[in-house]
Amino acid sequence: MDAVRVALLREVLAGTEWLGTTRRFAGALRGSVVSYGGGLLLVGTPAYEPWHLAAHLTDEATWSGTPELAPTLVRHDPPASGPGRLSVGLGRIEAARRGETLLVVAPEEVGGALLERVHDARRGGAKVLVLGAGEGELVSMAHESLAVPDGLELDLDTVQHLVSAAAGENAVPVGRGRRGFRDRLARLADVLTAPPPTRW
Repeated sequence: MDAVRVALLREVLAGTEWLGTTRRFAGALRGSVVSYGGGLLLVGTPAYEPWHLAAHLTDEATWSGTPELAPTLVRHDPPASGPGRLSVGLGRIEAARRGETLLVVAPEEVGGALLERVHDARRGGAKVLVLGAGEGELVSMAHESLAVPDGLELDLDTVQHLVSAAAGENAVPVGRGRRGFRDRLARLADVLTAPPPTRW
């Protein structure tokens, strides 16, 4: 999703709780990593690796001049012979210490090895943020969390786009006049379904 589509999505969501909620969570993320000069670890679940969020945060780090936002993607089963950036395993979370931030993206409640490692990171002084899981032990360990339960108007992937875009902002944009939700939704649908412009 590019910046234009994120802007249109924000316009559609104006007046809902999502813009404020995602901006608050993104502000906590940005504030944590900037105040300590970096050290952002990003991990998903065995079934869901947040590659897309890692790429968007890296882009936002570049565009906003905030290199601290570029995460280290931690994987559950990294290849032993892969490039270093793709071979970071769960042991890295266990070693997290004060000044580091751990962002966990979990579509559902987690347990087992991941939960143990998150507990180790928190005990070591790392700040823990959770995106996705709405309840459970993982959320109770988090310093900040943003729940995205199934059945809402937005899915986890869309919320990740809003969070990454907001994390890269230097200031909160000034709001525009309010329009009806259906008007904003219709405008977004028109833009997303429009044919590409003709080039001569």
